[in-house]
Amino acid sequence: MPATPADGLRFAFGTLTVLPVKVTRWDRDAARAGMLCAPVAGLVVGLAAAALGGILTLLGAGPLLAAVASVSVPAALTRGLHLDGLADTADGLGSGKPAEDALRIMKQSDIGPFGVITLVLALLAQVAALTEVYADSWARGALAAVVSALTARLALTLASRAGVPPARPEGLGAAVAATVPVRGALLAAAVTVCAAGAAGAVTGSAYGAVRGAAAAVLACCAAELLLRHCVRRFGGVTGDVFGGVAETAATAALVVLTFG
Repeated sequence: MPATPADGLRFAFGTLTVLPVKVTRWDRDAARAGMLCAPVAGLVVGLAAAALGGILTLLGAGPLLAAVASVSVPAALTRGLHLDGLADTADGLGSGKPAEDALRIMKQSDIGPFGVITLVLALLAQVAALTEVYADSWARGALAAVVSALTARLALTLASRAGVPPARPEGLGAAVAATVPVRGALLAAAVTVCAAGAAGAVTGSAYGAVRGAAAAVLACCAAELLLRHCVRRFGGVTGDVFGGVAETAATAALVVLTFG
């Protein structure tokens, strides 16, 4: 039986967030629908991050505290899963070992030096970028949090497209790898980029719309570079690679949103 939109939403929220959503189907059709719905989960995460940062700003908190709060929400709503994936991917890539050994390193529970450095730099970049936009206005900071979360989950949709193989026969990466048709991924990308542009337009300027759309496009390009490197290096994608791709897109989007 083909998966319904409800199946897709349950899969997206049940696997990409800690929200109490029960996944009722765990098959390729449900995974396809779920990864197509990933940007919707990103929207909810982004709105939560924007709400906390915006409320703190309106209560008189400084832009740095608002930025830290906005960065902490996606981490909390994913139990740090994507950040952990970013660190593990950095350890695997930085090890310089053959694919099989690198994948084994990524499965270990500890974090190596490459992972620690990458994690620290990524979080610093996110906080620094959000601090800058919150200093400009609370609205711009809140919108940046939304665009970043949206784009991060769009990167997951694109990474799940047909033609991107799994590196292992098991795990979440294998469950969702190559499930999304290329046309479906491109359609999700077009809708999300338009949504990011619309979010930027809320600031009241045409440049804001261009900046929002450009942030989504350039962030997905950065995530695509990492994805292709991981496929060459590991022979495919894993759950950790998906996390690394999402955090790369989130960070890149925030950096682009500081321009101008």
